[in-house]
Amino acid sequence: MNKKIIAAAALALVSGAALATDGVSLFGIVDTGIMTQNNTPGGKGTQTQMWTNGLRQSVWGIKGSEDLGDGTKAFFNLESHIDINTGQLHGTGDPAGTATPLFRRQANVGLTNADMGTLTLGKQYGPVLLAVLETEPRLFKEQFSNLYMLAYSQINTAGTLVCGANTTASTCASVNSNNDVGIFMDNAVQYSNAVGPVNFGLLYSLGGQAGSTNNNQAYALGVTYHGPVVLAGGYQAFTDTATGNNITKFYTFGGAYTYGAVTFRANFMDSRNFDPSTQATLADVQGISGGADWTWSTRNTATLAYYNNQDKNHTLDQTRNVVLSNDFHWSKRTTLYAQAAYVQADSGAKLDTSIVASGSVANTSTLYLNVGVNHTF
Repeated sequence: MNKKIIAAAALALVSGAALATDGVSLFGIVDTGIMTQNNTPGGKGTQTQMWTNGLRQSVWGIKGSEDLGDGTKAFFNLESHIDINTGQLHGTGDPAGTATPLFRRQANVGLTNADMGTLTLGKQYGPVLLAVLETEPRLFKEQFSNLYMLAYSQINTAGTLVCGANTTASTCASVNSNNDVGIFMDNAVQYSNAVGPVNFGLLYSLGGQAGSTNNNQAYALGVTYHGPVVLAGGYQAFTDTATGNNITKFYTFGGAYTYGAVTFRANFMDSRNFDPSTQATLADVQGISGGADWTWSTRNTATLAYYNNQDKNHTLDQTRNVVLSNDFHWSKRTTLYAQAAYVQADSGAKLDTSIVASGSVANTSTLYLNVGVNHTF
């Protein structure tokens, strides 16, 4: 069951990764539920709302492949991100005013061969997320996981960190235009393959700036080892559009071990942001997490996880989080989920240390309750 859960999570994050047969197919995930929290910003009391993407992101897309012979296939992926509570396209992690793309998550074409590996061109998932997926305590579930620390600690959403003091996110839109929340890479070329028990992916995003190959580039590496234990690590970095200097360096590593019906996971992340001109360290966000899955019946998996995230350069930007959840696998394509998170946030807590999509409520302790349904097609 644990292997099935991991496989389902990987397919949910990269829905167009599996290309079993020739032709074109439509695929997607529809996920929504109800979220209640007992504290809100400004001390306005309890809030209950419909919440899209509780377990996994809601997406729709088109994928296809063609057999070229000699074990080689051509393929393409087009994947869009939607919000089920409103029916709208989900916006990017870039500053307000940035256009909302139709295919936010994937728009790529490539070639794959069982012996030679896979070459993918275009907008795509970076290899870091995919490499460490199995070591993240909640498999990077869309709500209440360090998916948000990974994303918000290294891109324009945290504009005041990336661009320095006295600036706003809107002035940082061109810091690096080749990534969206540090997960979806634009203008990218990625090579991935498996060598025995080791899977790896190597990605480079072309900067596209006149007169320089350094400006606005991104590069990333992710590696996963599958043996008696799972070991994984990844590194990625982005450079400034104008100066070519590093503005973000991110690395992560973790491990997982399964004993009977229980799988234990632990992960560490470090995201450093630099002033594009002086190269001074503006933020050093570190996340330590651990947890366990317990498959207590053929249809139920319970998860307990702990997250401690802090910006070492701004010590009051910290959250400590405990998450308890259960997924009821009603069928191969439908899951009912219930999850609760207790978040203790310091007075300077921001998105970059949050495990909550909307951000933790600073300077308080908040209990979040979320129930919903996830259906794939």
